Amino acid sequence: MAADFDTRLSASRVRLRARLPFFGALLLFARVVPDESVALAATDGRDLYVNPTGTAALTSAEFDGLLLHEVLHAALLHVDRRGAREPLRWNVAADIVVNGMIASLPAIALPAGGVREASLEALPVEEVYERLEGRVIALALRDLRDAPGTETPDGEALRAHREAHWREALAHAECMTGLGMGTLPAGLLRALREVTAPEIDWRVALWRFLTRTPDDFAGFDRRFIHRGLYLDALDTESLRVDVALDTSGSISARQLDAFVGELRGIVASYPHVDARLSYCDAALDGPYALTDVERIPAPRGGGGTSFIPFFDHAARTRDDTMRVLVYLTDGYGTFPADAPPEPVLWVVTAGGLAREQFPFGEVTRLRGV
Repeated sequence: MAADFDTRLSASRVRLRARLPFFGALLLFARVVPDESVALAATDGRDLYVNPTGTAALTSAEFDGLLLHEVLHAALLHVDRRGAREPLRWNVAADIVVNGMIASLPAIALPAGGVREASLEALPVEEVYERLEGRVIALALRDLRDAPGTETPDGEALRAHREAHWREALAHAECMTGLGMGTLPAGLLRALREVTAPEIDWRVALWRFLTRTPDDFAGFDRRFIHRGLYLDALDTESLRVDVALDTSGSISARQLDAFVGELRGIVASYPHVDARLSYCDAALDGPYALTDVERIPAPRGGGGTSFIPFFDHAARTRDDTMRVLVYLTDGYGTFPADAPPEPVLWVVTAGGLAREQFPFGEVTRLRGV
């Protein structure tokens, strides 16, 4: 059986390199592990696990489609991008996106039972997840395993290694396409940009946003200038920072800890910064003073996403204090109709809403955690 499986795997790699060079190149970076414990196949974001017995009855086109399904999950970081979201709904959302890409490929077939939702296939997986809330969709195979080493001291290093590995793989495969060796299916180019687009480190962006010098005050709302705050008032004037953390499932515990740690560092380094922390899915929980971390409760949420409660609260509590607003989210939610007068920084998780789709504020990506 092992020899038969190895032969079949080698034949699939050869077919894909000849017919679909992008995917053939991508598979060069994938380690395929025979595993009788999975129904057909699965991935942990690093390796692909395929059941030799379970896949024996698949046609060559279905076997090729199964390999592409798993390698796209891995390469598009679907395991690590899940964060704190509900695993089953996330798996369904990721399958919808990947299967939509594969369905457009010539001479490739999906095994029976693959979930399809044509109206959602062109969307980012995070948005598909939001749109599936409250719906029941059958999932034939749950194929996204937990990332290896997530709960170990080396978990962060392992995650960074996986991400770097697949970024290199995608760049190599895209180069093959750029040389005229095939075309990419609809939706894949956008997905590649989500994963590979270069971004300023979010920590740098956050510190710059919250510790601007007097020369930077031209970027703040002009309603503050009449108070002379563009001079050297930063040493004596308080800067109020209202921070909202999206608890609809966008943010993992690791990301939350890293983000709050950076905020605490800013507060400790700059006494004029008065930071307040709130949690928000479709309702607001908070605010809590960031200086009193022991009294901040654990995040609660998991419902739908609306940004309106946070900005409504900012409007109700507005006074003459200089204030900026920061929102950590994936960007998929309901925005207020009008932009607030305060400067806004959106810190967006990987795969979140595209920069140009935010109706106001500055945008940086939460990468590296």
